[in-house]
Amino acid sequence: MKKSVLLLAGLFVAISAQASEDLAKAKNCMTCHALQKKIVGPSYKDIAAKRAAEKGAEAALAAKIKNGSKDEWGQVPMPANAVTDAEAKTLAKWVLTIK
Repeated sequence: MKKSVLLLAGLFVAISAQASEDLAKAKNCMTCHALQKKIVGPSYKDIAAKRAAEKGAEAALAAKIKNGSKDEWGQVPMPANAVTDAEAKTLAKWVLTIK
């Protein structure tokens, strides 16, 4: 029974991660960001590393995803994105899991 629950939990995490990557692609996030390398903006891996120990990181990152930001990663600002609060939260949670 425990093995089945763990297997289902692992499957859910994998599906959620893929769904979030698909959401990032659908919202054009991948135009400026990649998983492991800098494009226009920092890689998701670098974002996750920078925010790893930050208290309230998920909420702060979700706000930046939705509203944009500037002067955090250099001179190129990140524009506001057409995402719902729920989508921004989902994307932030996903980004923070990337190693």
